[in-house]
Amino acid sequence: QVQPVESGGGSVQAGGSLRLSCAASGYTYYMMAWFRQAPGKEREGVAALRSGITVYADSVKGRFTISQDNAENTLYLQLNSLKPEDTAMYYCAARGGSRYPLSLLDPTSYNSWGQGTQVTVSN
Repeated sequence: QVQPVESGGGSVQAGGSLRLSCAASGYTYYMMAWFRQAPGKEREGVAALRSGITVYADSVKGRFTISQDNAENTLYLQLNSLKPEDTAMYYCAARGGSRYPLSLLDPTSYNSWGQGTQVTVSN
């Protein structure tokens, strides 16, 4: 497996937008997701996809969109209407396959992680 590489984080004002990218060159994963972790908090699932199915955390529904470019093995997360509480390190996660059902927003379902990209939203 290839370790995913995130990019696209940055600092924006509340209400702004960012687009995160996750490159996994040369490898097609069974399922992929975005997680985030703020200082002092647990890592939480933000959005995930598998076989065309997408799921989102309630806190980001209607604001974030996960998508995938299969030709380039790249995962995206479009972040709109950003809020200060969205400030966190965002991680791309992936899994090559599984014989058993896995929860899409559970971090223990994934075995390949990127290094993270910081998103900071200010008032």
